[in-house]
Amino acid sequence: MSALPLSGIKILDLTRVLAGPLSAQMLGDLGAEVIKIERPGTGDDARAFGPPYLTDPEGKANNNNSFYLCANRNKKSVTVNIAKPEGQAIIRELAKDADVFMENYKVGDLKRYGLDYETIKAINPSIIYCSVTGFGQTGPYAPRAGYDAILQAMGGLMSVTGHIDGEPGEGPMKVGPSIVDYMTGMNASIGILSALYHRDANGGQGQHIDVCLFDTVIASLSHWLQIYLVNGKTPPRRGTWGNGGMPAGVFRCADGELMLVVGNDGQFQRTCAVLGEPELANDPRFVKNNDRVVHGKEIMSIFAGLFLKQPVAYWLEKLEEAGVPSGPINNFEQVFSDPHVQSRGMRVKVNHPFEPDLSLVRNALTLSETPIKDYRAPPLLGEHTQEVLSGKLGYDAGKIEQLKQQGIV
Repeated sequence: MSALPLSGIKILDLTRVLAGPLSAQMLGDLGAEVIKIERPGTGDDARAFGPPYLTDPEGKANNNNSFYLCANRNKKSVTVNIAKPEGQAIIRELAKDADVFMENYKVGDLKRYGLDYETIKAINPSIIYCSVTGFGQTGPYAPRAGYDAILQAMGGLMSVTGHIDGEPGEGPMKVGPSIVDYMTGMNASIGILSALYHRDANGGQGQHIDVCLFDTVIASLSHWLQIYLVNGKTPPRRGTWGNGGMPAGVFRCADGELMLVVGNDGQFQRTCAVLGEPELANDPRFVKNNDRVVHGKEIMSIFAGLFLKQPVAYWLEKLEEAGVPSGPINNFEQVFSDPHVQSRGMRVKVNHPFEPDLSLVRNALTLSETPIKDYRAPPLLGEHTQEVLSGKLGYDAGKIEQLKQQGIV
């Protein structure tokens, strides 16, 4: 088996909360050495984002919660107070032989500490310096802090998410998980990998990468936003209705709900047959997909009545036999009980000091020649401070103890 794709790449990670840490975690999964810099005492802000927390074997309060655990495996935690000159000097020393420097501070904050791109570039010209922010390095909103929910609102995502107008609960709705953070983390990873390739394979140089949540959420609206760019009209909220093929949406059955997506005319004909109403496929209102989009409320209403006649399992079996895409609406317990999810190994186990069999979600990449198999638990706060300062910077035990006494590490 070959070494992991990013073996030998060194990353200095000054990001906190979610988007930046998720990106650094992905790069760590792919083999990069990731040194996570945290504040002494409190650490990454995510550690204080509430329960549930792991249980300390000694019963002490701790800061290893689910929010932190989801984004920080395969990293080393080093505590450094970057507000102190001595702490800033440590970061600059570590940056000298790093390939990537990641940060998500407000625009201009790190310049005060001599940790901005120009300063780090001066000591390491080949550095890939990735800045992750809410609104980017330029523009009138650049100084603002940005959180996922705010960007879902400002970027237009909430305007097209939620119940259909006129239905109970209508109005803008936030997507449940922090999806903009996740997508921004993916963009940061793509940017870093592209910059590394440019530097190492194309004979290029280091550079500054500007990734932000605002740009990401706008770009993510894809064909929905393109509708506006073509005709000047914002698409209406569609609830669970699909975005292309019709009919598509959640249908209530005799004992629960299922999700159906009829992607083309052939699938529509087969669905009508499954539902016991094959003649619907010949109704002039519904023959072609464009017709069904125009008469969406009518076909959705007809299908709604038909699905009520049988339980979920019955319909899923019949639709599967007919080759029509459909699926149950699973809660998380059902997701991890699904035999396909189990066969794909989406739950992985790591050995954490507080829980020797801690479950995490595996990296979504599956590589044939360089599979990701080494999952190391998200580190305790400052777990690797001694190792990194002594091993990489040559600090002896006395110097490290002195830095601890001064509150630098």
